[in-house]
Amino acid sequence: MANTLPRVPVGTILRTLEDLYPDAHCELDHRNPYELLIATILSAQCTDKRVNMITPELFEHYPTPGAMAKASLEDVERLIAQCGLYKMKAKNIVETSRRISDEHGGEVPNTMETLVALPGVGRKTANVVLSNAFGVPAIAVDTHVQRVSNRLGLADSDDVHETEQQLMRRIPKAQWTQAHHWLIFHGRRVCNARQPQCSRCELAVSCRTFRESAKRQKRKRAREQSTVRDSRKGLGDDLG
Repeated sequence: MANTLPRVPVGTILRTLEDLYPDAHCELDHRNPYELLIATILSAQCTDKRVNMITPELFEHYPTPGAMAKASLEDVERLIAQCGLYKMKAKNIVETSRRISDEHGGEVPNTMETLVALPGVGRKTANVVLSNAFGVPAIAVDTHVQRVSNRLGLADSDDVHETEQQLMRRIPKAQWTQAHHWLIFHGRRVCNARQPQCSRCELAVSCRTFRESAKRQKRKRAREQSTVRDSRKGLGDDLG
């Protein structure tokens, strides 16, 4: 874990992201805090697109925490079977709905402490709900935020909680929620995990991963050119 974060043009990076993704938003379809909470639990190791295909029928059957609390695990498992880890998620969804119904009057709680006490709800899920359902400034660190923020030097940690803390220190609080969406949009559209589209990335100049890759490519070309020169020299010596 780095004690000192790399020096990067934070303001320029944020302005560029805002220009690139002015309409960035939560891509999980929802109509209320309950639907967002359930959708976010489902999104772990599952794409938002897949979750959005699953939730309409799920919420048609169980539109409230009270209704979900009374659901059978088998039926919930059936409805979310196309989602990864569906058995554990079904258990968490039903139990979380029961607690919301019994302990919170049927209303999704709106504090970090109460949210993370619910089954299947970690800091990332809680931050998504707090920021998008209740307007609380927060930075939810998912795989995209973790990857992009570290590549750009906005953060410098393999630990998601530390990454969250670093981003909160570097990004103005008023921009926490939108910055979270900007980073996700950039991660999904350009800065992919395995094949980042560096050639069309407007932030490549600020990206340490791109710079390191460029240095490696430069060294590789230098070695290849050196090998060619040595081969030509060897051929000349043979002819002589």
